[in-house]
Amino acid sequence: MRPFLNQYRLMALPECDASFRRWIKIMKKSTLSVALLCIALLVTSQDVKNENIRLTGSVTLTTKGLSTFPNLTLGKPAAIFDFSVGNDQFRFDPTLRFGLDGKPWSFIFWLRHEAIRTEKFGLRIGAHPAVTFKTIDVIQNGSSSEMLRSTTFLAAEVAPVFRVAKNISLSPYYLFSYGIEDYAVQYSNFFTLIANIANINLTENIYSNLMAQVFYLKMDDRDGLFVNSTLSVNKRNFPLSVSTTLNRAIESTIPGDKLLWNLNLTYRFGGVYRKDAP
Repeated sequence: MRPFLNQYRLMALPECDASFRRWIKIMKKSTLSVALLCIALLVTSQDVKNENIRLTGSVTLTTKGLSTFPNLTLGKPAAIFDFSVGNDQFRFDPTLRFGLDGKPWSFIFWLRHEAIRTEKFGLRIGAHPAVTFKTIDVIQNGSSSEMLRSTTFLAAEVAPVFRVAKNISLSPYYLFSYGIEDYAVQYSNFFTLIANIANINLTENIYSNLMAQVFYLKMDDRDGLFVNSTLSVNKRNFPLSVSTTLNRAIESTIPGDKLLWNLNLTYRFGGVYRKDAP
């Protein structure tokens, strides 16, 4: 697998058309097996009568592209495209991220399964391939130039959720990630406890959502303890929302800024559609 991926490691930025074709090829090859598996799972579930099909998405403009993995933070304005298609059990959740200069930042292709769903408890499992991009300086024929290097990761998640009140949930979460290339972080372990408080009424039509988490991240021989929170302000039956995210390192040996903050503007679309039995 490594020799096949090595041809996609570097892409020259000045050659825009060639770069565009190359990262499209990366995206297609990375997602082929996931997309086929997702389609197979959805097809096999078509005998479920009156099932709900979710077709949703969002577009987010952010002042600083943040990631809970410090080495994947873009650190400048970005656009994030989130999509989701599936039913009550299986979903395909791709995320495409770009800098506002048009350069790709990261592509993540989640396949998720809602293994348990009750009034008080839920359990989700998932896996994905992902491709991240980083601009680096290289020397070619004695001259310096910028190149876009791609890195491929495989990851899996386990996400239980405990609904402790109508609008309050607690979610321990674990993610494991493996870097394919030799220069990538090989093994990442991410443990977090997430608290969500939804539908905090501010006025009759305005409400907010609050997400706060404390997480431990180990990346090869480096690790760190962090806190992260996101506060959003929303209007009922209105597709636009504003949010802000704060990420703070409590103690860390992982390179990156100790404090990161941004503002986000999000537009949501799509909905849940009912497939009636013939």
